[in-house]
Amino acid sequence: MRKLIVSVGVIAVLLVLVFIPGKKWAREHVNYKTAVNDHSLNCLNCHLYNSKSPLISKMVNRDYLSPMNIAVSEDGKKLFVTAQDADKLFVIDAAERKILGKIDVGRKPHSVILDNTGSNAYVTNQWSDNVSVIDLAEMKVVDTLSTGNGPAGLSFSSDGKVLYVVNSYSSDLTVIDLASGIEITRLNTGNNPTGIQLSPNGKDLYVTARRAVITPYGEPVTTDLTLVDDQSRRLKSFLPVESAYLMENIAFTPSGDLALVTLIRPKNLLPTLQVEKGWMMNHGFGVIEQKGDGRIIQLLTDEPQAFYPDPFDIVITGDGKRAFISSSGVNMITVIDIDSVRNLIAESTPEMLSLWANHLGISSRYVVKRIPTGANPKGLALSPDGKYLYVAEHLNDMIGVISTETMERTGEIELGSSSRVTVLRRGRQLLNNAGRTFQTQYSCYTCHPDEHEDGLMYNMASKDMGRNITNTQSLREIGDTPPFKWSGKNQTVYKQDGMRFSTVLTRTEQFPYNDLDAISSYIMRGNHYPPNLQFNPDGVLTEAQERGKIIFERTRDNNGNEIPENNRCITCHPAPYYTNLKFADVNTLTASDDSILFDTPHLNNIFSSPPYLHDGRAKTLEEIWTLYGKTDKHGMVNDMTKGQLNDLVEYLKSLRSPDYESGNSKIQKASFNKE
Repeated sequence: MRKLIVSVGVIAVLLVLVFIPGKKWAREHVNYKTAVNDHSLNCLNCHLYNSKSPLISKMVNRDYLSPMNIAVSEDGKKLFVTAQDADKLFVIDAAERKILGKIDVGRKPHSVILDNTGSNAYVTNQWSDNVSVIDLAEMKVVDTLSTGNGPAGLSFSSDGKVLYVVNSYSSDLTVIDLASGIEITRLNTGNNPTGIQLSPNGKDLYVTARRAVITPYGEPVTTDLTLVDDQSRRLKSFLPVESAYLMENIAFTPSGDLALVTLIRPKNLLPTLQVEKGWMMNHGFGVIEQKGDGRIIQLLTDEPQAFYPDPFDIVITGDGKRAFISSSGVNMITVIDIDSVRNLIAESTPEMLSLWANHLGISSRYVVKRIPTGANPKGLALSPDGKYLYVAEHLNDMIGVISTETMERTGEIELGSSSRVTVLRRGRQLLNNAGRTFQTQYSCYTCHPDEHEDGLMYNMASKDMGRNITNTQSLREIGDTPPFKWSGKNQTVYKQDGMRFSTVLTRTEQFPYNDLDAISSYIMRGNHYPPNLQFNPDGVLTEAQERGKIIFERTRDNNGNEIPENNRCITCHPAPYYTNLKFADVNTLTASDDSILFDTPHLNNIFSSPPYLHDGRAKTLEEIWTLYGKTDKHGMVNDMTKGQLNDLVEYLKSLRSPDYESGNSKIQKASFNKE
């Protein structure tokens, strides 16, 4: 008994000696990670949900479907739904609301279109750079058509002989002859296009764009609509839409007098403190008149003290009376009375129309209804009789069914994914929802579409108009690249999305800690770069890229002189993320910047993130050195020939996610689709 008492006493003393300092260390560790002192001491928040272990990931996460876009058969009996995270096309009985089939297609299917016979479906595969041709009678893929990089929206020509495919990553339009299945030409478009629509008269195609034309900070944002002549298959013109970007989709009235395009009006030239006045982001639609000089008029869907961010799709009823817009950031469908829009335009002077583009009260003239949906509504489709609106509830894994007569959600079609909402799935829902920002003014998606970046520059200092301008950085695969922000002020994603996010951007209370855990986990482990199919599809470098790699890793200049170690590209940008996670001075500060060092950015998929440098002043990778690197403090470059610089740039474009270096596509695919 005495020995037992002594043993218990020793164990108790040891536990006290370990527990007290251990708890103190844990408290300090969590405080550092979260930048607050009352976050719960729960190791699972970081070390379970953010684990890289395939076994642990399989245990805590689930597979989801994420429906993106919808097509309806001509008789209205079937729906065809692209499921982005399942890599499938779902075929659904509209009346019975049951799944008839699931057809395997390429990676990340985006859009679907049916030919005029209803016998074939065409699906764009955004991460495979091709289109799946599906025989609907056989319910299988019978052909695959090559496209540009990141195919998204589709349209047939007026004669049905040509398929137009919008390439979102390479910013061009593939024109495919359907008889041969061969691309016959490729046309330039606006920056990061996604949507396309043929005019009712069959003459012109309009292609939307999401990213703005790159201009110096201080000039208004302009994004191009691309106009293509359907008869000649040639580019007709670019239509600049001022003070707008993220134009996702476009629709025509049946009479063809108007085209309506979804858009966002960013106020990035103002300090972020303007969010409190409703002046950071506004959301609405553009009206492109098809008569006269083709005026482009912008109107808001927002209203005082309530915003409807991230408009994605737009459809118009067969009678031309109503337009439906999916407001993805607030899980809402906004219903527009088109005749009221026409009347407003007719009675307004040009000066008044300019005022309406920023007027939060004008939406009461034409917004007739707000219809709640499931999480993150994306693609829309109307039944042929106009009675039903189908909604792809992207992060709800359902198709919402709305009666266009009552304008109420009357039901849903379950697609059959896991009913459990995992931590990563919850984080993804939060990232795409504006619920935590002041008056729901914008979501994370608004500046980080597809977890990437919007290509705009902002005054994030919340003071000193025009000072400390910063270029939006991508959120893709940043979990292993702390600290964050160009200044590196935020040591973790928890601080970035918690205390700092609420103070600088949302101007509201920060996320509850459970939600902060979820969104931080998703950003750190749940989102991925697309494969670099444009510049490095299989990991084999071209001759130019190989020469560029030698320059990137060189230790001596062209004259044989040793390059100081801290001025070699490879020193600050080592693989696999091409950052050493340290601070540096590369002589890029301007008179409007505070005197700081910059956190070394990672370079994977850098080709997709123009403009460059902390303030976005370099439009291209070349300009980093030809215009802004003449002092040889941002790498030794001035000894290089033009050919060598070209090779270096080609190598930089080849850099891709380390997730693709294993070569095991099945593992990659399974990992990418889990949340």
